[in-house]
Amino acid sequence: MRHYNIPIFIPELACPNRCIYCNQRHISGQAEVVSTDKVVQIIESHLQTFVRPSHVELAFFGGSFTGLEIEQQKKYLEVVQPYIKQGLIEGIRLSTRPDYISVAVLDTLKRYNVKTIELGAQSLCDEILTLCERGHSVRDVEKASSLIKEYGFSLGLQMMVGLPSDTLERSKQTAQKIVSLGADNTRIYPTLVIPNTKLAEMYYRGDYRPLTIEQAVEWSAEVYKIFIQSGVSVLRVGLHPSEGLISGNELIAGPFHVSFRELVLSRIWLERLLSLGKETKCIVVNPKDINYAKGYRLCNIKALKERGVVLNFVQSESQTRDTFSICR
Repeated sequence: MRHYNIPIFIPELACPNRCIYCNQRHISGQAEVVSTDKVVQIIESHLQTFVRPSHVELAFFGGSFTGLEIEQQKKYLEVVQPYIKQGLIEGIRLSTRPDYISVAVLDTLKRYNVKTIELGAQSLCDEILTLCERGHSVRDVEKASSLIKEYGFSLGLQMMVGLPSDTLERSKQTAQKIVSLGADNTRIYPTLVIPNTKLAEMYYRGDYRPLTIEQAVEWSAEVYKIFIQSGVSVLRVGLHPSEGLISGNELIAGPFHVSFRELVLSRIWLERLLSLGKETKCIVVNPKDINYAKGYRLCNIKALKERGVVLNFVQSESQTRDTFSICR
């Protein structure tokens, strides 16, 4: 069955402070606060494009949803309820801060058919959280995650790589901690330097150096492998390519690439394929993995040929995703 998200961006609403890397209006490509009437328009326009049968969720992203005044939360949530009752939308997912989760908050979300809560953990190293002026601690993430799981919600924990004082080892430790907290899904974002942020000031002073594309791909591949091996679904790798990021008008520096996820998965697949002996001539992959197996712009095929390995790829729907088998 096809899965669709209807994204509603509420940039910076209810955030108590702005983290040093954050300017949601630039990242989401949207500056205005969304009205409930606009939410209805977005829902209606998206529903017209979906192929049925399908699983549809509405997703409130961008701001700290549960930090809104309770009446504003209810207004947003109530708009969605008629579509849920008609079976057009299965449920709601939203993103928020770890320190904006409480029993009262979760009671409300449960009544309004919220199914998934994503927390912006970003890092599970207190030193990094302090440097980034997140305003919460690792302990806050632990407590919020525990409550969310206790209430039966699906838990998402988002992380970033390349934050100030971050290292590959610290990023891997964050990924491992996300797994141990019981996350069902995650998102991996490389840190970008966006205009009108404290991180931009640090960059111009020479106090912060972003990861290169090569480093960001390597780090993201390492944490991706931790998640996949642990059964945590990786919903996104890399920021959504808004017009401003693509043009460079809203990007000062950092490892942005429109096909970042493909670069990361190509790297992972190359590692797998390099483990094959030169006698292997044919492998079976799932059709949804074929581009990753061959590599971004066929980079894996080229790298294998340089090592004297020439592979034929056979596609089969029965092959488990993220795996391959050798043709017999």
